[in-house]
Amino acid sequence: MSTNQTPGEKETTKDGGGSRSVVAALIFGLEAPSGIIKTIMVALEETISMPLVITEHGTIRIKGSRVSLDSIVHHFKLGATAEQIVQSFPSLSLGDVYSSIAYYLTHRQEIEEYLQEQETAADALQEQLESNPDYQAEIAELRSRMLGRWTSRQQNGDATPIG
Repeated sequence: MSTNQTPGEKETTKDGGGSRSVVAALIFGLEAPSGIIKTIMVALEETISMPLVITEHGTIRIKGSRVSLDSIVHHFKLGATAEQIVQSFPSLSLGDVYSSIAYYLTHRQEIEEYLQEQETAADALQEQLESNPDYQAEIAELRSRMLGRWTSRQQNGDATPIG
């Protein structure tokens, strides 16, 4: 291995010039002869499709499901593996979860901005709802009904949680 080589890099010996292999160039981002990397990367980008769609409300979801990218990223940030995320969302394929995580890692700044916008919009909606007297009355009514059901079940000897 020469002093300029990265671990795992192979040198070709055909031309005697010690040029780096295409594999090493792909893995380590090194230069390759006459646009080989560009050609390979363009071909890869054309064959890898992202399983993400944007709804009319601006939410990014996993194609063919109701699971949002927000949910995937949230679980990923908490340390969940792709396999664990699939267990939490059985409608997703393992490949879609890995692709979504890869997209997040590749476009971290843009996705973080998107997540912040989503959180701001959710906070604004929550504030709007909580300031609405009709909403407050409806919530109070629901709480009253739930408490009534729980009390009734407790009196009848069935104190198991509702749900």
